[in-house]
Amino acid sequence: MNPSASGWIDKFGSLVEHERSIYSDFGSLYATLKRLGFVYGINVKVPKFIVLQHVLSEDEKAKINLLTGLYGAFRLETKEKDFAVFLERIFQFYKTLEVSRISFLNKILTGRKTSAQLEKLIDSRVYLEDNMISKTFNSIITNSLLFIDVLLFKRYLNQPDNLKAYAQALEYLTINVTYHALSSKEKNKSDERLAQLFESSLTFIDSNAQNFDGSYRNQLLERRSVWENRYFLDVACLTVWEDKSVDYQESEFIFSLGSDLGIENKNVIQSLDEIKTFFRRNSKIIAFLKDNNLAVQFYDSMSKVVNKLILRNSKRLLMELSESKELVFLISKATVKDLTPLERKKVQNQLLDIFKSIPSLAIFLLPGGAVLLPIFIKLIPKLLPSAFDENRVEK
Repeated sequence: MNPSASGWIDKFGSLVEHERSIYSDFGSLYATLKRLGFVYGINVKVPKFIVLQHVLSEDEKAKINLLTGLYGAFRLETKEKDFAVFLERIFQFYKTLEVSRISFLNKILTGRKTSAQLEKLIDSRVYLEDNMISKTFNSIITNSLLFIDVLLFKRYLNQPDNLKAYAQALEYLTINVTYHALSSKEKNKSDERLAQLFESSLTFIDSNAQNFDGSYRNQLLERRSVWENRYFLDVACLTVWEDKSVDYQESEFIFSLGSDLGIENKNVIQSLDEIKTFFRRNSKIIAFLKDNNLAVQFYDSMSKVVNKLILRNSKRLLMELSESKELVFLISKATVKDLTPLERKKVQNQLLDIFKSIPSLAIFLLPGGAVLLPIFIKLIPKLLPSAFDENRVEK
């Protein structure tokens, strides 16, 4: 399955509907989404039932995990398995949240609802920016508060009234918990990146207009669902454990928060242990902990963009490449040994000619675009017929 190509939601539906009992209860769904990093807003894996042919970027993992969380909540709350019914409820849900205030979403949320439209809607929820340039220069590109969508959808399926106000309350509490957790510790650069990540992910409130004086704890004392409270606690644990330690002041804040939320100390300790394990296993791939220089960030980000563009246009690329046997020979040779200067020039010129015929690959034609050619050459071996139709649903 390729979540950057059209048809991926239909493919997801064909896979998930064959899972007789994905999750026994919401607790098992929550535990799975936590291990995947989705609850923490740091997507490192996808569910095991998803069949992959390529390494996924974080935003692609976020798409799959968001849909997994939404569908899991739907199955548990409604006992319904029909994926088409699920899609219809999702459109109703986001329309109730009034995300349609964004102009292009107005078109998505009206008229006939299709999985293709939902793919655009999911994109709008996952990406913080819809501008490729901003994505390219910013290693943080995915919404870190997507699990709030799952909590809201769970509530919507049973109690659809006042959903927008409830969404604002959840975001308000989440950002306040994060802010005060950061205030309980000595800050560093990673803390600043984490704070920016959460703040830029807000959808329903304006963080600049929120009250950070501690009065949010009055709302925490209100009776909320168990899993909303567990989410607030896990966000706090993520915030204080980022530097791989918890000092006395941070520990006092976490256990005090747990008490406010009605969570037993043993469960607070479990949450801290789980975030400790998560960081130990995934610290090398967590984006906001990386401190690369701008050149490295640019190359890494461009590599992800080019990877997706090439895979998305793989069929057309194969067609174009099949007409140039010399180019295919030289590219194949480049994967095992260095080309001569003349051969490299031939490859560059012929590839640029091909890219002119595929508008979405115009990035290669920009000044300096030729430096991306090594990335393209590395991806050529992946362009096999079996990789082109990852989202085909078997009849």
